[in-house]
Amino acid sequence: MSLVRALYGSVCGTFGMLLFAQADITTGSIRTTSSIDTTAIDSVDECMVAQICIDRYLWSLYTRTKKIDAVKVPEQTKVTVKRRGKAKIVTKTITKIVDEDFTWKDPNAAERAGMSPEDYVIGGMDPNFRVTLYHALRALDDAGLMPGITCAFRDDYRQTIASGLKAQSDRSYHGGSFRGGYGHGLAADIVSVKGETRAERLASSAQLWKWIDTHEQELGIGRPYLDRDPPHVAPIDGEEYAAHRLERNTQHAESKATKH
Repeated sequence: MSLVRALYGSVCGTFGMLLFAQADITTGSIRTTSSIDTTAIDSVDECMVAQICIDRYLWSLYTRTKKIDAVKVPEQTKVTVKRRGKAKIVTKTITKIVDEDFTWKDPNAAERAGMSPEDYVIGGMDPNFRVTLYHALRALDDAGLMPGITCAFRDDYRQTIASGLKAQSDRSYHGGSFRGGYGHGLAADIVSVKGETRAERLASSAQLWKWIDTHEQELGIGRPYLDRDPPHVAPIDGEEYAAHRLERNTQHAESKATKH
């Protein structure tokens, strides 16, 4: 953790300027902004409860991040084909890749659980993991990679409305009931918010994920699925990372040894 200590600076600070984005619980929406004043964190060490400071920082990175994902949408269209020399109109299903704004999903799940979005998204993660994640994100921020959080805790309901690669609703390491539920989430999805366009942010995110791969031992977090689910991070000493990275690496090494 020496690299992290060198990069993240003070855990606590003045958070009046930090909390520039807040959840609008009455409407179920989250207002976002593209920048964060981290000098407010480092200027004065006056926060008396470290976990509160950590949670506020994580929430600020969540609120500054656009919740946009590429999803596959089936679309039916009528086309003319020739069969046995005769023209015939048939219905063909094609798959389009479109951008989905999923900002509404966490507030919806939080309201369903009777919580504020902040308590739901951040409070649902394991406290020790929140500390590790905080240190890692501060290191990424100080390295100029501008990390953001698109997803943290997800209960069974939230998992059912998630898109793309995902586990069964109750088995998600984000906080499925099989994994312990609320307060036991051990995963988060992180991207870079650096860039004005989605293409620029995707390029910046690729750099951020590569940086994580290079420094995962110092950060304490890694990407269990690598590029199969690039934003997904988990503790490197956790069950998910071991199952999808360590065990597969061992199996690969054993397979190579057998061939030789």
